[in-house]
Amino acid sequence: MLVLALAAFFLFGRDGTPGDSSPEAGFARDMAAHHAQAVDMSFIVRDKGPAKEIRTLAFDIINTQANQRGMFLGWLQQWGLDQASDQKPMAWMSGHGHGGAATPASGAAPGSMPGMATPQELTRLKEAQGTQAEVLFLQLMIRHHEGGVQMAEGLLKLSTRAEVVSMAQKIVQGQSGEIKLMTELLKQRGAQPYPSILKPQ
Repeated sequence: MLVLALAAFFLFGRDGTPGDSSPEAGFARDMAAHHAQAVDMSFIVRDKGPAKEIRTLAFDIINTQANQRGMFLGWLQQWGLDQASDQKPMAWMSGHGHGGAATPASGAAPGSMPGMATPQELTRLKEAQGTQAEVLFLQLMIRHHEGGVQMAEGLLKLSTRAEVVSMAQKIVQGQSGEIKLMTELLKQRGAQPYPSILKPQ
């Protein structure tokens, strides 16, 4: 009985709020880190003086994802949970038939989150200039958004908590729309996205 009680506490907390190892807590922590990188990449390209449509896109990503990140961290505080955890990234999705951590095809380091840019890719983005920087930003951000969609869709299969489900749905909708926009912006620059990390529906 004690084992069951401890398991219930970690999943649901004391009063029905998500516990430390719940999908909701894992999603909030991982998506906060995922969003932080998107914001960083957007600042990098914004400061290079890109074309107006790229600058507008970067500004939108900075605003949207910084605000959402604040909500994720606010949830953790509200639930009485630490912002950091000993659990590996994506552990909340493992064991549910959703794969868990990143694969080599995702472009991220093993054990990381899907769609994350590697340190080497971030260095390339910082060093790139002009159209080359715009293309690399769009390619990295499309893959990054695909990872965010993958994580949000994973949460939707595991949670019924209203505010978390609502946010995940917004992420799927918003980032899917931006993927289409960025793919068109790449096309205008004579470039293609990286191979998709999303599984066909």
